[in-house]
Amino acid sequence: QVQLVESGGGLVQPGGSLRLSCASSGNISVSNVMGWYRQAPGTQRQLVATITGGGSTNYVDSVKGRFTISIDNAKNTVYLQMNSLKPEDTAVYYCSRRRLGSPNINLWGQGTQVTVSS
Repeated sequence: QVQLVESGGGLVQPGGSLRLSCASSGNISVSNVMGWYRQAPGTQRQLVATITGGGSTNYVDSVKGRFTISIDNAKNTVYLQMNSLKPEDTAVYYCSRRRLGSPNINLWGQGTQVTVSS
C-alpha cells in the first residue's frame, strides 16, 4: 500500500524559510494530483498548493509569491518551498494525493508541524 511521508517541518522565525518534503512509497503517476494542505488549531484543513504530474501548479492566494510546490519524479517526492514565512503560516502541513479529474483525496500523509514564531 502506497504511503506518503512528510518531513522538514520545524520552528522558524518570521521571514525565514523551510522546505517540506513528501516522499511517496510508490510512483507518482501523471494521472495524480499531489497537494499540500494545512490545518491550524481550531480551523478547517485548508488547501495550500497543488501540482499535477505534468507540472501544472495552483496556489491559495495567501501563499502566492512566497511558496513553491515542485515534484521530483525520479525520487517520487513532492516539495513545498516556503519563504517569507509569517506567524499565520503556523499549522500542521499534510501531503495529499488525488486522481486527476476527481475532487476526492485518496491518500494523506501523517502531517508535519510548522511553527513560525520569534
